[in-house]
Amino acid sequence: MRVPPCLLVSIYLAEYAHNRTRAIAKPILDVLAAIPPVVYGVWGLLSIVPFVDDVLAPLSERWLGSVSFLAVTQPTGFGILAGGIVLAVMIAPLIISVIFEVFATVPNDLRHASLAVGATKWQTIRTVVLPQVLPGIVAAIVLGASRALGETIAVLMVVGNVPNLPTSVFDTAYPLPALIANNYGEMMSIPLYDAALLGAALVLLVVILIFNILSTLVLQRFLRRA
Repeated sequence: MRVPPCLLVSIYLAEYAHNRTRAIAKPILDVLAAIPPVVYGVWGLLSIVPFVDDVLAPLSERWLGSVSFLAVTQPTGFGILAGGIVLAVMIAPLIISVIFEVFATVPNDLRHASLAVGATKWQTIRTVVLPQVLPGIVAAIVLGASRALGETIAVLMVVGNVPNLPTSVFDTAYPLPALIANNYGEMMSIPLYDAALLGAALVLLVVILIFNILSTLVLQRFLRRA
């Protein structure tokens, strides 16, 4: 869900924005991308969790009639939705910054040539610029998704850390990175528990590896068609 807005923002900054706007926005994006995840976690605790509890959960209850259809327990703000919002905000500056840099690698001669034959600005972007930067866009998306899948502290602070099977976005959860971070140090003396945590780490590694392989295969198939 975060990819289309990030792509649109990158296109605006690279192709439409004034130089002064770029000069202001680019350092801000770099700073946001470099903020430690724990800061985003604190922001999620102070802002997102109360927002989900006070606004989104009652709004959904009003629309659907009963909160029992939304969550196994009464929503508290801590849950999958809060973790997803924090992750989306945390990863977006990284994706936008990388895609913006990729757009900057396209020679201006290609843009000028397209405009010279009568193409509009958007037609130039869609038919000339985007095909040139597609591999970089996919790389930025994979980079952001891989960081999101492996994120620990920011999600750990807002997701609830309750080992249950969630049935809605308002339910609490226990992501694999949070499970490993919470238990690995104190459970190393128990061989079976230690093996279970290593198995969880292996599952997380396999998921990220599969995601990267599938994205590479999709990109190669697209390039062959092009």
